[in-house]
Amino acid sequence: MVRVPLTPADRERGERLGLLLREARGDRSLVEVAAAAGISAETLRKIETGRIPTPAFFTVAALANTLGLSLDTVAATTTPAGAPFTST
Repeated sequence: MVRVPLTPADRERGERLGLLLREARGDRSLVEVAAAAGISAETLRKIETGRIPTPAFFTVAALANTLGLSLDTVAATTTPAGAPFTST
């Protein structure tokens, strides 16, 4: 399987996601949040630092649920400036 290279917008979205998750995690440990979301601490670390800028939807959904974030908030926060965002 050939992966399409990430665009600068993909990388920016990944950085925004990582920042949002770190802020929402607050004082909770990375290990605690990862376990509650059903992912490894290393995966969460990579998402938070932007090394996995495009995590799977179900990973993002599990993290959002664990951190008390709505998916609308995650989408709005990670949508690049100037790009349209619509919630249905």
